Amino acid sequence: MAEFSNPDFYASAMASNDADKWKQAMDEEMNSLQENETWDLVELPQGNKVITYHWVLRIKTKSDGSIYRYKTRLAAKGYSQKQGIDYDETFSPVARFDTVRMIISISASENLKFFQFDVKTAFLYGELQEEAFMKQPIDYDA
Repeated sequence: MAEFSNPDFYASAMASNDADKWKQAMDEEMNSLQENETWDLVELPQGNKVITYHWVLRIKTKSDGSIYRYKTRLAAKGYSQKQGIDYDETFSPVARFDTVRMIISISASENLKFFQFDVKTAFLYGELQEEAFMKQPIDYDA
């Protein structure tokens, strides 16, 4: 089974033999963000700070170890923000393990088919109450 290493940084991905595949995956991520109207491009208002970002780069593999896809996610470095100043609270809606176990149990006892699915851009559907200003990604102009 082949081993694939995930680049830690944008520059590493762009310097790799798979730069074209990483760029295509980044383009897909940026298109999803734009299609979901995730942000508005604005000048940084005076007195506000900008949040930087990091590309999370992952090679997804099939069960046989072959490459399934190149996956990227543009992640805001929100850890630079301060609670009570930049935001009030955080929340991530995730099913509890007990709930998932119960659904699987009911499906088994009732002889039901059980399917799972992934909402590729699920996190984009939340509404941010506070204003946040993120740096525009390199190589992506408005």
